[in-house]
Amino acid sequence: MKLAALFSGGKDSTYAIYLAKKLHHSVEVLLTLYPHSSESHLLHHPNITFTPLQSESMKIPQLVEEISSTDAETEFKKLEKLIILAKENYSIEGIVHGGILSKYQKDNFSRICERNNLEIISPLWNKNPESYMKELLEENFEYIISSVSSDGLDNSWLGKIIDKSGLQHLKNLQSKFEFNLNFEGGEAETFVINCPLFEKPLFIQDSSTEWDGYRGRFEILEAKLKDNA
Repeated sequence: MKLAALFSGGKDSTYAIYLAKKLHHSVEVLLTLYPHSSESHLLHHPNITFTPLQSESMKIPQLVEEISSTDAETEFKKLEKLIILAKENYSIEGIVHGGILSKYQKDNFSRICERNNLEIISPLWNKNPESYMKELLEENFEYIISSVSSDGLDNSWLGKIIDKSGLQHLKNLQSKFEFNLNFEGGEAETFVINCPLFEKPLFIQDSSTEWDGYRGRFEILEAKLKDNA
């Protein structure tokens, strides 16, 4: 099936593409909304402006729409506009999205798909958090923590690449502070810098961090695709 992918650049949307391809679907285009506020109910915010580098590395074209409103209905209208454009230009038959637990998101995505006679593919839906996080490492997904907003996650996590020891540390903190290990509750956000879908990894050349004592973000200021050689 020809699919468009809802894409934020984070681990979930990228891994959903990977699984869709393993299921022999063809991902024809990425759909990305750029929110101007971290208060968005639907959209990931940190570093999303660097998703074109990921698009280039995956050799998948990208349709982008900027949005200033944080109103959920406005966001979905903008998303539907992108989906209609993808259907017209790429003959897509469905949408792949990386949701795991958010019924709110899935119901709204399903509503848009139904209106436009499209299938919805949700390969991560209800995945066990620990097994999913381990699976990401086993499949050679490299991603950084781009924001944190949870008890137990301090500024030392900002910009950190999650490896096996990092995952074990997260598990220990999760047991104590009871956040979602896969960050589905918004406890943290991520940005993929390398994975099997990429022809070239991303190299972060400059960045900055913000920390208010509880919430923080790692902002990429400059990045490029790095030659593997």
